[in-house]
Amino acid sequence: MNELIKIGTNEHGEPRISGRELHTFLEVKTAYKDWFPRMTEYGFTEGEDFNPLKIARVQNEGGREVSREVIDHSMTIDMAKELCMIQRTERGKQARQYFLAVEKEWNSPEKVMARALMYANKQIASLGVTVQAQAVELEAAKPKVLFADAVAASKSSILIGALAKIIKQNGVDIGQKRLFAWLRENGFLIKSGADKNIPTQRAMEMKLFEVKEGSYIDGKGENVTTRTTKVTGKGQQYFINRFLTEKEKEEEQACSAS
Repeated sequence: MNELIKIGTNEHGEPRISGRELHTFLEVKTAYKDWFPRMTEYGFTEGEDFNPLKIARVQNEGGREVSREVIDHSMTIDMAKELCMIQRTERGKQARQYFLAVEKEWNSPEKVMARALMYANKQIASLGVTVQAQAVELEAAKPKVLFADAVAASKSSILIGALAKIIKQNGVDIGQKRLFAWLRENGFLIKSGADKNIPTQRAMEMKLFEVKEGSYIDGKGENVTTRTTKVTGKGQQYFINRFLTEKEKEEEQACSAS
């Protein structure tokens, strides 16, 4: 089928016709800015039958070509057909027959099936991207998720040395001595004195640690009281997540620098 007037599509893939192109084809003598508003008086509704749009058009002014922004309208095939009938000219009849053929082809089983397949392919492609993105996020969060689940299932407190091993198993290179030093430097354990390595008031309020007291009789027959700092389940989650977060930041900075 020869294209008498260019057929465009809207965001839903439905056919649309430019008001200005139809105006030119119909050889209407009245200026478009006056003609189109007059045509809308025949009962056409903005947003349903047509939508205004701004286009850039090159036109001759004083012997030179300049680009001007003008108003055009995107209309449905039904509206275009009616405008052709209103004109009552041979060009109007020719254009209307053309739009009827376009409409028939648009509604043919082959075209309907082609549009359905195109839509399905877009949906599948979009779903694939979404699933892939979710898979990447889940893989990145896997260590944290596994750790959180493991700790949540256990209500028992552990020694700081055991926490160091868990952190190392999650990809952070740290040992017991370095973890103790880190906890002291960051205000979680008391740095010195008789209470060295005992949780600070802040850490206890955060419920990250608990202190187990015990006693034994030494070689001199004297009773000795002991205090052992242990990491609660909440503390285990807090510290492993903090170390993993800091590791991720360091890796991101390294990637940005490279």
